[in-house]
Amino acid sequence: MAKPDSKTTETTTVAEPESTAVGKGRPTPTRREREAANQRPLVASGKEAQKAQRARLAEQRDRARVGLANGEEKFLPDRDKGPQRRFIRDHVDARFSVGEAMIPIMVVVIALTLVQSAAIQSITLLVLWGFFALAVVDCLIVGRSVNRKLAAKYGAENVRKGNRWYAAMRAMQLKPMRLPKPQVKRGEYPTA
Repeated sequence: MAKPDSKTTETTTVAEPESTAVGKGRPTPTRREREAANQRPLVASGKEAQKAQRARLAEQRDRARVGLANGEEKFLPDRDKGPQRRFIRDHVDARFSVGEAMIPIMVVVIALTLVQSAAIQSITLLVLWGFFALAVVDCLIVGRSVNRKLAAKYGAENVRKGNRWYAAMRAMQLKPMRLPKPQVKRGEYPTA
């Protein structure tokens, strides 16, 4: 038998500083547990997993739909984001626009074109073109009004481009069909 060397058996004692941390807070997994974890697929498959995934996606879509309808900023598309676009939406929603009556007028015009009288069809066509002209003039007025109020509120150099078009397109829709949904009632204009 080999004799132990006296030099190698000496132990040095080093004083360890006291620490408040007591490890990582969980036991180290055994090799068997680690191998079992590696055996599970990273992507869950099977009918239950697919159902859970579909349910999760449906919940996210519903939340986004409700958020868009309520005008929550994080769910809005880029064209609707920002304080200037909110101001435009509130301004347009507070007033009555001629374009709101576009769909009901078109229904009446379609019904009247079914009448086999040339005089009624001619009058209907003239009324329709007159209504279009009024709607265009109203869109020009709302666009100019919005730009003027935005320039007064945010400064002319800070006004975003495309605001007139945005206001006109919103003014041409029926109020209940607008998205994001109107947040103000008629006559409740935003402060400039």
